[in-house]
Amino acid sequence: MKNIPIRLGPLALLLTVISICMTTLGILTFATASADYRLAERYADTVEARYRLEVQGQTFLREAEECLASGNRLESLDGTETDEEGVTRKQVALENFILTIEIIPDGNRGIRVLGWRIEKEWEPDESMGELWIMD
Repeated sequence: MKNIPIRLGPLALLLTVISICMTTLGILTFATASADYRLAERYADTVEARYRLEVQGQTFLREAEECLASGNRLESLDGTETDEEGVTRKQVALENFILTIEIIPDGNRGIRVLGWRIEKEWEPDESMGELWIMD
């Protein structure tokens, strides 16, 4: 039998390259997963805040209907303002969100909702400075 020498140089180099690639992909996978987790948590917090605003808004609508059913005017509700056209507005703030509700009395049916807007206070991120300004 003849002994054929096995050259391990190219094989070791191939295994080293594969190990480096697998390590890099593992690190990138972990970084992506943690970024996705943080984004999902921020989204969950946003949805929770919006739902709490919706609950407060629906509570206000119920109070407005009860107010009209008892013969009072919408102006008597706390935290509201009524303009000259008879539109009653209420703003509910929670965390960075503001819910603006606009209602008007609607004859025998109670109230009619003219506006229901949820807005978020936003400030632009200026941490980049003057990145794109060229002299």
